Amino acid sequence: MAKRFDVLTIFPGIFGAVFGAGVIGRAAERGLVEVHAHDLRDFTHDRHRQVDDSPFGGGAGMVLKPEPIFEAVEQVRRSNPGPLILMEPWGERLTQELAAELAASPGLVIVCGRYEGVDDRVRVGLDAREVSIGDYVLSGAEIPAMVLIDAVARLVPGVVGDPGSLDQDSFTAEFGGFPQFTRPAEYRGMKVPEVLLSGDHRRIREWRRAAARRRAPI
Repeated sequence: MAKRFDVLTIFPGIFGAVFGAGVIGRAAERGLVEVHAHDLRDFTHDRHRQVDDSPFGGGAGMVLKPEPIFEAVEQVRRSNPGPLILMEPWGERLTQELAAELAASPGLVIVCGRYEGVDDRVRVGLDAREVSIGDYVLSGAEIPAMVLIDAVARLVPGVVGDPGSLDQDSFTAEFGGFPQFTRPAEYRGMKVPEVLLSGDHRRIREWRRAAARRRAPI
């Protein structure tokens, strides 16, 4: 069964452009993953299709209303029983360990906030899990949602052609990734380290381990 990602957003069109190509696009063609982007405006009931309103208590900006999100989540959960994720800057930090945990679920339902955020009754009433990709501000949660989907989808069996490459990925490898080189062996006076051309796999592993240790963030 394909790993299913359902995204609730006011900009559903941008997800097809991103996930229609590359590793995730090929995985979708092979039936390994599905990415469905739903327009929150389709779950409104007024002629203006309003998904936001001004915050109680005053303040700048607008807040996404709870009604469209509740109705959207209730509908998509008929085919996707996975956990609900709110992309929020104060949520738990996305790490490789968290990606692996989420990859073990049957799917994910992701809410993309905009403006000043999402009515907090969504988090409480729908038991949402808040996830962050970093301590900075973006215009909306669509890009963070894409980051989360990519990180999780790559861990679905069969998505990455060579499973061994997952073990060498940054933050999966022992020291977080080592410098990589390919042909030509010399370019503009810069040479590939001789050890990588030696064919001595033990020395190569030792060099890579030492290089990754030097590269690892403090």
